[in-house]
Amino acid sequence: MTYSASSTPLNRTAIILALALGTFVLGLTEFSMMPMLPLISETFNTTPSQSGYAISAYAMGVVVGAPILMLSTANMRRRKALLIFLTLMFIGNGLSALANSLNQLIIFRFLSGLPHGAYFGAALLLAAEIAPTGKRSSFMSKIFMGLTIATIVGVPLVTLVGQNLSWRYCLAGASILSLIAYICVYKIVPNVDNSKPSNLINEFNVLKDKLVWSILGIAIIGFGGVFCIYTYIADTILDITHTPAYTISIAMIMFGVGCTIGNYFMGKAADISAIKATGICLILTIIFALMYVEASHHIWQLYIIVFLIGCSIGLSTLIQTLLMDVSPDGHAMIGALVQCSFNLANALGPWLGGIAIANGALPNETGYVAAALFLGGFIMWLLSYLQLKNKSKLVLAS
Repeated sequence: MTYSASSTPLNRTAIILALALGTFVLGLTEFSMMPMLPLISETFNTTPSQSGYAISAYAMGVVVGAPILMLSTANMRRRKALLIFLTLMFIGNGLSALANSLNQLIIFRFLSGLPHGAYFGAALLLAAEIAPTGKRSSFMSKIFMGLTIATIVGVPLVTLVGQNLSWRYCLAGASILSLIAYICVYKIVPNVDNSKPSNLINEFNVLKDKLVWSILGIAIIGFGGVFCIYTYIADTILDITHTPAYTISIAMIMFGVGCTIGNYFMGKAADISAIKATGICLILTIIFALMYVEASHHIWQLYIIVFLIGCSIGLSTLIQTLLMDVSPDGHAMIGALVQCSFNLANALGPWLGGIAIANGALPNETGYVAAALFLGGFIMWLLSYLQLKNKSKLVLAS
């Protein structure tokens, strides 16, 4: 029996909630590190750009772990694979909370990142399998909802905990939540066969498609703009906006609300036309990134722009949908590549922003760097759009 055969509306809802708890933990693990950078710098007596390596290390862990774990577990029953990934999340976060130096934290953050892409990829594929006809993108967006809710509730909460107690409690909490997610997945997700067994030849054939790479380029370059700004929001508020530290948590909430709303509506838009929605989103983010530089001098204007930039998180659903549409086979590889690309963006954005700051730029001027990255993403979108148009013409001609 497969997932589609065993799913009722109630079962689907329970499965989605269980899977979304796991992505909530991933969102907490990934995004909470950004506002905690000043605290980590204080603990280990390092600069913000040096502490930023902990963010990049997590992203590189995703890049390494996603393809290895996704492909090695492609024909494993989904529940078993998900439980393995949750176990790794539990261990990685626990070790990170105990780090005694920045170098240790960087290593443990790399280990924490290994299961991120694999869990996300497996959860998205499972959501696509149990989705009713015509609702695939909407169901996948519900998996992302766990991450976006983490940015609304989890990240601001752990930011306050970190500021008043220690950032170590935040990572320890993520470890405990990983264990709770493990129990939920074990109890709720049925232990049945995959609806579509993987073929390694088909998986690797995905890599030959130029269109796949140009779409991934949208995520790698364009999404780097989101992380470039998000990483240095705390420093921007403290050094440029000059408002109390608690306003960092409010900014995180605004970003999270934007993530959730953007993810919901872009999931709906993806069911209609993913390629057009992606192009419109990228154009808007270029404008918002440029506005961020001046908006950072006024806290309420900053909140609004941070909210609007948060809406662009919905690009993740659009990219996943585009890739699954252009590659009917090889979905395990697609799932791995998508997570690799977004986390390369998570490494690229903070790195380029850090270089700009190290060379004299103010934290809010990362908005200029972000705008350049969004523009690069738009160029990759244009290349993808032209390829899709030519491919449609060839199909019609044949």
